[in-house]
Amino acid sequence: MSLDPDAWEETMAKAPFVAHSPIPESMMKLFQKTLLAVATFAIAAMPILAAQPRLVFGSDCTFPPMEMVDANKQIVGFDIDMIQAVAKAAGFEAVVKNTAWDGIFAGLAAGDFDAVLSSVTITAERSRTLAFSSPYLDAGQVLIVNKDLSGLTVLNQFGGKKVGAQIGTTGALEVAKFRTIKLKSYDEAGLAVEDLYVGRIDAVVLDSPTARNYVLRNGRYKSKLKIVGNPFTDEHYGIAMKKGDQKTLEMINRGLDIIKKDGTLAKLVHKWLD
Repeated sequence: MSLDPDAWEETMAKAPFVAHSPIPESMMKLFQKTLLAVATFAIAAMPILAAQPRLVFGSDCTFPPMEMVDANKQIVGFDIDMIQAVAKAAGFEAVVKNTAWDGIFAGLAAGDFDAVLSSVTITAERSRTLAFSSPYLDAGQVLIVNKDLSGLTVLNQFGGKKVGAQIGTTGALEVAKFRTIKLKSYDEAGLAVEDLYVGRIDAVVLDSPTARNYVLRNGRYKSKLKIVGNPFTDEHYGIAMKKGDQKTLEMINRGLDIIKKDGTLAKLVHKWLD
């Protein structure tokens, strides 16, 4: 079906369309105001969406259940869930970058990331060169031994024995205080636990949250390993960043304060650590 162009033009000319009538001045002003309001809102919204800060966190993802890589090669764990909750509460985007522990603080100094989120214990020595968030989790050191071992429950009883710990951690520092103990250092805590399991060493010193994960939740180890005694250090985890980075510190602490008060942090403790 086709239309005669001349007939169509004549029909359109006779039709009572608004376009052929003059628009009242009041209506034109209302239209202009509405258009201006919509444009103003759109322009104002653009910088708000674009201005959300993006923080990159270095994390040694070999420390279950705090930070680890799952079977789908996704970074998961208590710290990962926590920082996403902190970011949502404080209004920033959080990105986690898997980084080996032995180079993690050098990476922070070089600007590879904005902060270190890796079960970092707050210590006086570290605080001399780093800024720390408010503490978010208790993490005293404990001893893991084989279940068939008896009579040894405190670290100073392991003179002449081999005790493993991850290199550069507060656990390794505790073992090093006893000259009679043979300290064996590992790049990853899991390697120390494995050596204990197969009998190459006599004990492992490890942060309590991760120690509980290996002994109570890991199907390979829970039948053979146990934790003895109580935590023998008073330690707390914090998020580390460069000294003087007040903006990052304030954002993180603001988010931490919110998730502590609204119960989110407690729910994550129950999910990952109980």
